[in-house]
Amino acid sequence: MKTIIKYIIILLIAFATWTSFAQNDKGYRFEGNYVVFTFSKYDYEEFTKDNSDDYVKFEDLNIDNVVVAGEFNNWSKYDWKMKKVNDNTYELRKHINDFRDEFTWEFKFIVNNEYWAEPSELDPNIKLSNIKRSNLNVYNLKMDTNTAEPSTNGNVSFRLRGYDHAQKVIVAGSFNRWNEHDLRMYKIENGWELKLDIKPGEYEYKFIVDGNWIVDPSNPSKVLNEFGHYNSLINVGKYVTFLLKGYNDANRVILAGSFNDWNEHDIKMEKADNNYWKLRLPLPAGKHYYKFIIDGNWILDPDNPIKEYDGKGNINSVFMVK
Repeated sequence: MKTIIKYIIILLIAFATWTSFAQNDKGYRFEGNYVVFTFSKYDYEEFTKDNSDDYVKFEDLNIDNVVVAGEFNNWSKYDWKMKKVNDNTYELRKHINDFRDEFTWEFKFIVNNEYWAEPSELDPNIKLSNIKRSNLNVYNLKMDTNTAEPSTNGNVSFRLRGYDHAQKVIVAGSFNRWNEHDLRMYKIENGWELKLDIKPGEYEYKFIVDGNWIVDPSNPSKVLNEFGHYNSLINVGKYVTFLLKGYNDANRVILAGSFNDWNEHDIKMEKADNNYWKLRLPLPAGKHYYKFIIDGNWILDPDNPIKEYDGKGNINSVFMVK
């Protein structure tokens, strides 16, 4: 009896976990600096024709294309066309820089540029809308995605040299949705500074000096923005630890991987007291491939079961930074 009860509990937990995961993926999700809109035709039972409240049943509609339409693109039926992932699913990735000024937007999916997918009241992130689609449900995109917080022990220090006579200096970027007031810098000797805790990832930013936006003059990395000007670019890493057990007689152990272009001399590991070779270093978010080089011999990480072929006949260990 105890075994049966335990089995039932496990099934209930698994079902609850699966249900939560499935719900969280309906409509949209966040992946780093991107909003990923996701449409699965099995999430909808009915559609309404444009400019009408007449319902069309799911089984009566053949899907040729899907578009994301909402307040962020003036409810266009054509602009934000989604990519077909498989026969049932469509996706569209948009950088958070594409969303300005507001923190919430209404949106829906439109099929064949004519039929609006009607989300169920049981779906997450939905609301009743009176904009464009009166008295029908819409998804509510909430951009509460600040990934930066001021901290004296922050992992990123922003510094701006000079500007001694400035009254106020702000750092703003994709990590705080370009808020012009939120992250005020402190005056230091010969400049300004602010330390932030920022999640791993790639971000664009600028300084605002008494209302004037400027790129970081000490950072050569920059990208062109949608206004024809440049934003400074920073890739924030997360500190991770690589461990290799044993090999006490080795003279030198090197860590080489995709993060340092497989350099055979660059990253030397240190021998620890507890029968390990150890190294701690920052890596940006994403998938990283690596191997250990022990006195010139390349090996996979024996304690990491995750490995992949590189398409060139080699197998590498894989480390994911989230």
